[in-house]
Amino acid sequence: MKKLLLTAVSLASAFAAHAQLQPAKQTPESSESWSPVPRVVTPGKITPALSGFTAPSDAIVLFDGKNLDAWVSGKDGKSAAPWTVGDNAITVAPKSGDIQTKQTFGDYQLHIEWRTPAKVEGSSQGRGNSGIFMQGVYELQVLDSYNNPTYSNGQAGSIYKQTMPLVNASVGPGEWQVYDVMYTAPHFNKDGQMTHPPYITVIHNGVLVQNHTAIQGTTPYVGQPVIEPHGKGPIKLQDHNNTTSFRNIWIREL
Repeated sequence: MKKLLLTAVSLASAFAAHAQLQPAKQTPESSESWSPVPRVVTPGKITPALSGFTAPSDAIVLFDGKNLDAWVSGKDGKSAAPWTVGDNAITVAPKSGDIQTKQTFGDYQLHIEWRTPAKVEGSSQGRGNSGIFMQGVYELQVLDSYNNPTYSNGQAGSIYKQTMPLVNASVGPGEWQVYDVMYTAPHFNKDGQMTHPPYITVIHNGVLVQNHTAIQGTTPYVGQPVIEPHGKGPIKLQDHNNTTSFRNIWIREL
């Protein structure tokens, strides 16, 4: 009898413990999170004049078709940007040098539209070539890659000399194209070692071409990537002696 009583007590204790482990009755509200509240950002509107979105409310407008006030020469980072402005676009002035933003950035979302010359001249890397440098260091290639054979990691949408685009989403010469970029800056320790590489996602004309791609280091024309410690840096546009144009440039710091 005593043994049976102990068994009954043990079972009762076990059931009580099991009941305590069971979660409270679940309701739709149980999985709702009301805090923190995401901040409000007014999205831009698509307009016939632009192939992409106009700048959202929290964006820094780097070029709105009017002037190069947000830009300087890439040669010294101080002089006025020497490229030309007309028809709501910036156009490379060949042999004048790169241009870069006055402001520097870390993590960001970047929107930029570009157009290679309508008149096709040259081939491979000599056709509509330019580049967009993240933090002034890492090149996202700009090129007329429409029916233009070249090395895969040097065509439009590539991380230059490193990672080819997933697909070639280029349209024809003289047509406006769009890059939407999500970029995460690298981290370095006090000894200059890269502890977290830069990552980049690129959507080219609405098509994913770089998917959270790790950038290995600098993107030189000759040689292998090199790790160079740095802090925030500008957006730099390359003069490659082709009259490539840019417009509707804005950035959102993340």
